[in-house]
Amino acid sequence: MIRCLIVDDEPLAQDLLQDYLADFPDIEVLGKCNDGFEAFKAIGELKPDLLFLDIEMPKITGFELLELLENPPKVIFTTAYDSYAIKAFELQAIDYLLKPFSKDRLAQAIGRSIEETGLSTQAKMGKVREDLPEDGFLKRVVVKTGNRIEVINANNIVSFSSDGDYVRINSEGKVYLKLGTMAYYEKMLDPHAFIRIHRSHLVNISVISKIEPYQKENYLIFLKDGTQLPVSKKGMVKLKKALRI
Repeated sequence: MIRCLIVDDEPLAQDLLQDYLADFPDIEVLGKCNDGFEAFKAIGELKPDLLFLDIEMPKITGFELLELLENPPKVIFTTAYDSYAIKAFELQAIDYLLKPFSKDRLAQAIGRSIEETGLSTQAKMGKVREDLPEDGFLKRVVVKTGNRIEVINANNIVSFSSDGDYVRINSEGKVYLKLGTMAYYEKMLDPHAFIRIHRSHLVNISVISKIEPYQKENYLIFLKDGTQLPVSKKGMVKLKKALRI
């Protein structure tokens, strides 16, 4: 028996899928969730084997929900948008159902999920990225703080700093820790807005108040909140180009 959870912000889509699933004896529906926040809590409590997961949902997307889960269940994406298919299969989702789908098409997806029962989902899913807009750059970062989920607007982030296997995110007077690398955020953020000033620091250039020489060919930057950060020689070259100084 495969224990599943339906995650979709459209009640009609939820009900239709639940009706379809009632005809599959190998599937047990544990519940239905209207958004990613509800699903995050339900997954922790119910421990489903499989998610029928919509992608475009309010608050956080289906991709962002997966990123918050330490041991995500297997996933069959259900969506009205075909533009996410490549990304979904890059994450090795079991299947990608484009709404409206038939019961026969659903049966194919369930057959695949039964075949894959027992595989390591965490190894299969790999690292999930935050959802990207059309220009390819992150517009928000999703983090987990205790039992809460925080969605941070990238424009409000002051800096990213390395902290072992984690990245420390400074935003609006708060600090968040998230598993990741500086190289990832340097690549995924708009290079016109965020500059890697040092191997350990990535800064929103809009919050820089001044730059001063420090020791030999190194500098210090002062942020509007009073934070001081070192700037390497290579970082200074990037800053001068970005700030046109």
